[in-house]
Amino acid sequence: MRRRYLKPLVWCVWIALFLPVKVLKAGGPAAKSHSSAKAAAFAEEVSNLYDQFDLQEVGLTKKAFQYALKGYNYLLDHHWLNNPNILSICDLSQSSRNKRLYILDMEEKKVLVNTYVAHGHNSGGEFARTFSNNSSSHKSSLGFYVTQDTYYGSNGLSLKIRGMERGFNDKANGRGIVVHGSEYVGPDFLQMNQFCGRSYGCPAVPADESETIIDLIKEGTCLFIYHPTIKYLSRSKILNY
Repeated sequence: MRRRYLKPLVWCVWIALFLPVKVLKAGGPAAKSHSSAKAAAFAEEVSNLYDQFDLQEVGLTKKAFQYALKGYNYLLDHHWLNNPNILSICDLSQSSRNKRLYILDMEEKKVLVNTYVAHGHNSGGEFARTFSNNSSSHKSSLGFYVTQDTYYGSNGLSLKIRGMERGFNDKANGRGIVVHGSEYVGPDFLQMNQFCGRSYGCPAVPADESETIIDLIKEGTCLFIYHPTIKYLSRSKILNY
């Protein structure tokens, strides 16, 4: 009798101990394969759009665009954009002498605006090098924003922006970080100066273009302020979801 019941008992123990392990192992490669396929599809999307927008011609790197598109898709998936047709990218890895603001029409696949944009006074001189989310830092804050409503202030027509990344830019409203026009940004200022002037952290744009820019990007579009800072790229929850 003992022999008769021993074998089924042994088989039950064997199944309980070893079969789940094999099932989990079988799922590993499948999950990796799905992840690889997803990454490959996104890389192809980046390349196709980069070429359609002809972004190399206007000086935006594919890497900067890749990060921007990833975050844009994240905000879109979470239904945080009231107007998904517009994606704006401030590439602060470039000199402030360059036209480093890019406003893209995601529906028509074309660059609507390519112009100058300021960085924070304490972020650097010609090049922005350091960034902060702290009040009174007078530095730019990296990451993804969603544009809000407009108002008239000391800089004329201005646009509020909401920082979407805790620890990087979520204090933007409290700091008064907005899009506004300024005379210290643009070709006229550069004729008399080595590089564009700097703000208190706001992405200030040329005064004569500010109303057009603000009207294009207001009320729920995606704005990405980019710099290849390792701390941001490695810790951003939006870029590392």
